[in-house]
Amino acid sequence: MLGRTANGLYWMFRYIERAENTARLVDAGLRMSLTRSQGVEDDWDGVLQSADVRALYNETHETLTSQDAVDFLLRERANPSSVMSSIEAARNNARMVRTALTRETWEAVNECWIELKALLAKRVKPTDLPGVIDTIKRRAGLIRGAFHGTMLRNELYNFSRIGTFIERADNTARILDVKYYVLLPAVTQVGSSMDNVQWESILRSVSAHRSYGWVYDAELKPANIADFLILNGRQPRSLAYSYEKIVSNLNYLGLEYGEKLAAHRTAEDTLASLTTGSIADIMNGGLHEFIEDFVSSNNRLGQEIADGYRFYQ
Repeated sequence: MLGRTANGLYWMFRYIERAENTARLVDAGLRMSLTRSQGVEDDWDGVLQSADVRALYNETHETLTSQDAVDFLLRERANPSSVMSSIEAARNNARMVRTALTRETWEAVNECWIELKALLAKRVKPTDLPGVIDTIKRRAGLIRGAFHGTMLRNELYNFSRIGTFIERADNTARILDVKYYVLLPAVTQVGSSMDNVQWESILRSVSAHRSYGWVYDAELKPANIADFLILNGRQPRSLAYSYEKIVSNLNYLGLEYGEKLAAHRTAEDTLASLTTGSIADIMNGGLHEFIEDFVSSNNRLGQEIADGYRFYQ
């Protein structure tokens, strides 16, 4: 398979995942801002930092407001990680590799782009924001459903899945960072009702609130939530689950092409650290420091995949 076809599929699904993940970050920021009577702008500062677009926001805005932050994350063309920018990039990549996609997958991507282009043609009213977020998540889910239900399980499928889970792992790490590092309340509020509401918001933003209750008791404990989103291999948005899927699909590529690359070792080492480590060790070493190291390693893996499979040729 040509490197640019692999590149197109990989990035198509990274951008689809990024669009949904950005919507989930907005959802996390919205839910946390609703628990505060003041300092709401601090919440959105944290969301922008976790999306890694705070400096870019400063280039076009003199002050930070919740309305401007939401607009920047949802529809700002100058922000390459905004929902609209991501969906357009996903569609462009899908057009480039259209012959490698089933009709159902292409139509799901195209219909997503058409609906969101109309939905995000102008600023979203605060009262409409929850519905818009739900539409973005639903459209991304429809693309995944069409893809899983119709695509042949070959290297095309593998590159698409790898892109999805590298992006998802990055997002889960960043959403955890929103709460635990950037938006952590004052020490006097840790364990308070406000703190618990914010942790609950994090779980809801990754659609993990109910499943958390199935695994742990009803009490929201930071260590348990971190364990659930980092080390629990049954949670489909956890770091451990994401890396199990990355390693599995890389191994299929290894069999297909008859060789293992640097990316295989990096992914296997990361998975090993997530399956043998404990949340106590992570918390003792510093959750923020762990997340920083993980995001850096995840980015390196993406580059190793691009280099190893010659995406740019």
